[in-house]
Amino acid sequence: DIGNKFAIGGLAREFYQRVGKKYGVEEHWCFEPHVAEEVFNEWLIECGVTCYFESFLSDVKMRDGRLWQLTTEHGITVRAKQFVDASYEGDLMAKAGVTFTVGRESNEQYNETLNGSQMEPFHQFDFPVSPYVVEGDPDSGLLVGIDPEPHVEGAGDHRVQAYNFRLCLTNRPSNYIPFEKPEGYDRSAYELAARYFRAGYRQEFHKFDALINDKVDMNNYGAVSSDFIGANHNFPLASYQERERIFQEHVLWTKGLLWFWKTDKSVTPEFQSDFQKWGWCQDEFLNTGGFSHSLYIREARRLVGNFVMTERHCRGEENVNDPIGLAAYTMDSHNCRRIVVNDTVRNEGDVQVKSGPPYGVSYRSIIPKRGEVKNLFVPFCLSASHIAFGSIRMEPVYMVLSESAVRAAAIAIEQDVDVQDVPYEMLRSRLLQARQVLEVAV
Repeated sequence: DIGNKFAIGGLAREFYQRVGKKYGVEEHWCFEPHVAEEVFNEWLIECGVTCYFESFLSDVKMRDGRLWQLTTEHGITVRAKQFVDASYEGDLMAKAGVTFTVGRESNEQYNETLNGSQMEPFHQFDFPVSPYVVEGDPDSGLLVGIDPEPHVEGAGDHRVQAYNFRLCLTNRPSNYIPFEKPEGYDRSAYELAARYFRAGYRQEFHKFDALINDKVDMNNYGAVSSDFIGANHNFPLASYQERERIFQEHVLWTKGLLWFWKTDKSVTPEFQSDFQKWGWCQDEFLNTGGFSHSLYIREARRLVGNFVMTERHCRGEENVNDPIGLAAYTMDSHNCRRIVVNDTVRNEGDVQVKSGPPYGVSYRSIIPKRGEVKNLFVPFCLSASHIAFGSIRMEPVYMVLSESAVRAAAIAIEQDVDVQDVPYEMLRSRLLQARQVLEVAV
């Protein structure tokens, strides 16, 4: 999910170059997960960085509007002059008392057209499927996972786009581990998929993006796929224990879906015979049963700063005067829920609209409001509307914004100023020296 490789510079670009060296080429963009992990681990050692894994945030201490100390659940204490919350969930930001939001704004809030509840044809049911426990009988109740609330176009709500696991799979016999029936498999959880096949759906396409060495990156595709639609709405604000429960629900959903596709009689023979050729990789994610360590948190908390990135920035209708990196991806939201329309089930929330040329992400969008926290940067859960965030939220951009945050933190320390007072021209000069890309000729 690169967007535009010409918009990627600095250490982010160096990452792709370091991966390339592993394969004997200048750069490599579609790599194997274990190779990327090797690159990161070697880089940490090279720079003398200690990384504490599975160290969940427990508490923070503030002094005069500044973060002074954080403590993890394992008792690790960190004190620093500047902090960067580079998490997907924004837990440090929240504990520090920074203003944030969760969910979709209405279109009216920022004068947008693609925010709030959206009913689009993408990843949609193309054949009528009954949403009721007993097909065609509203009195029997709704199937699990279907939201009874109606759709109001453009209305804001608390919902976030669906999560899933990005799966690294292979069809190379020498590196293949077959999918197995998971413990706790519940066939009824996939009744919508079965009904969809029976209604006439003929799935002929997998979202399999080619990597290397006969491996693919599998992502969500279609009306019922690896996105566990509607199961993640409590995740952003949940405790770590509750997040673990939601995480494991996504694991079971994914394992069950793979088994359903592989074995269920409702699946078309053409789809099934092709899918049965695929399995886990023997050399990827060995300690987690083929699953990546992280659930794909597409969206959680979002900072609300003095400046908010919106749809107009994505379209190139407005430009920022303090860019610290470029974003370039489509304005993209996966579905947020399933609802009932005219006694059929419909997916709601998917948006896929091209943005304009690569556009600048404002420095002000990664810092708290003036008067809140004076020494914190938030390059992941940045200040953006739901739909603008959907364009910015790609890993290359996150890497770029995180490096830019660190460059700004260094200036804040040197100049003894709050993050809100870092002189942009000085920051811009340092970013350009670091080979960050702040504009792309089109």
